[in-house]
Amino acid sequence: MVDFATFQAVVELNAAYAAALDAQQWDAWPEFFLDECVYRIQPRENFDMGLPLATLSFESKGMLRDRIYGIRDTLFHDPYYQRHVIGLPSIRAQDVDTLHVEANYAVFRTKPDQLTDILSVGRYLDIVKRTDDGWKFASRQCIFDSEMIPNSLIYPI
Repeated sequence: MVDFATFQAVVELNAAYAAALDAQQWDAWPEFFLDECVYRIQPRENFDMGLPLATLSFESKGMLRDRIYGIRDTLFHDPYYQRHVIGLPSIRAQDVDTLHVEANYAVFRTKPDQLTDILSVGRYLDIVKRTDDGWKFASRQCIFDSEMIPNSLIYPI
């Protein structure tokens, strides 16, 4: 059983993560992760079958920063806003400095001239490590439920 302070720290980590992405504070996004980390967006079908193919897959904070560079400077896309709704986390396993966490998520997308639609729904499977700067993601897997994805997935989920 996890203590309340640890549980609250994970809730606050998810809330800060969502707030940064929803406010398009792109430089803040990589700072939620360790230098050596995994960030993957993968369909549920591939995950359940143990297949490695992912929609996006990054293996370091440097790769996350490259994605931010792409969002700002090289990718051309219709602008949109995101709004994350993250369920309460379930801590599946823990030791002194590592937590294995699962939480459901929904991400809504709003283009300025359109109604809001659902961008992605699924679950986060996280490995979170305690650091001197607080809890950080060693791994965040975004396992989305639908086999269909939008024709462009620009911003982090």
